[in-house]
Amino acid sequence: MATRIDLQTKQLGGLPAACMPPIRLSFSVACADFRNLGQTLRCLEAGGLDLLHFDVVDGHFARILTFGPMVVRSLRPATALPFDTHLAVWDPDLFLEDVAASGSDIVTTNIEACPNAFRFVRRAKELGMQVGFALNPATPICQVERLLEELDVVQLMTVDAGFAGQPFVPQVLPKIRELRELAWKRGLKTDIEVDGHINQRTIPDVVQAGANVLVLGSSCGLLDDLDRAADTLRAIRTLAEKALPR
Repeated sequence: MATRIDLQTKQLGGLPAACMPPIRLSFSVACADFRNLGQTLRCLEAGGLDLLHFDVVDGHFARILTFGPMVVRSLRPATALPFDTHLAVWDPDLFLEDVAASGSDIVTTNIEACPNAFRFVRRAKELGMQVGFALNPATPICQVERLLEELDVVQLMTVDAGFAGQPFVPQVLPKIRELRELAWKRGLKTDIEVDGHINQRTIPDVVQAGANVLVLGSSCGLLDDLDRAADTLRAIRTLAEKALPR
C-alpha cells in the first residue's frame, strides 16, 4: 500500500516538494540486446539502475509478443535489482502465480484489461508482491481513483502499450499532474511510473508533472555504450532531480 504522508496545510497551486517520492530509474528489458542479456543487466546494476521493467505482452492486448514469466524467472539469478513486471495481457489474473514465481517484486497490469481489479490487487498482495495498474494514454485517471489507497504504483503509459519507438504522447502530462495532486490530497506518496519514449528531452516535463519512476528504453542512449552506463544513468538522475518541485 502507498506510504502515507503528513498533509499539513499546504495548497496545491504548485506541487510541493514533500508530495514526491524519490526518483527511481528503471530499464525496459524488452529494449535490450538479448544476445548478451545477463551481462547487460549486470552492467546496468553496477551503473546505478534502481529496478528492471519487464513487459509481458501476449499478442492480444497489444499486437506484439515479447516474453513470459519463465524468461523473467531465468534472469533472477543474474541480478539483485527489483523486478517490476507489467502484464499487458488479457486475463491478467491467470498470470499472477507465474509472475510471483518468477521472482518479481512488483506487478502491474492494464486497468483496461482487468474487470476484477480489487480481486487482482488482493491476490497480488497475497502472493507477496507490490501491485499497481497501468493506464494507456487515452484512459482517464478516474479508472483507478477508487483503488488508489490500495496501490503501490500507478503506471501511466506515455505511448500506447506495445512496441518500442512510438512518439511521446504529451496529453499524458496533465494526467500525471492530476494523479499526483489526487494522491497528495489523500495523504499518499504513490509511485507514479511513466513508460514510453522517456529520455533526456521528456524527463523534465514528466518529473515536473509528478512522475518519479522513469522507465528508460531505446530512446535515451543508455545502451549505446554500456561501459559508460554509470555516467549516463548519473546524468539522467541529475536531470530528473533538478526538475523536482522545490
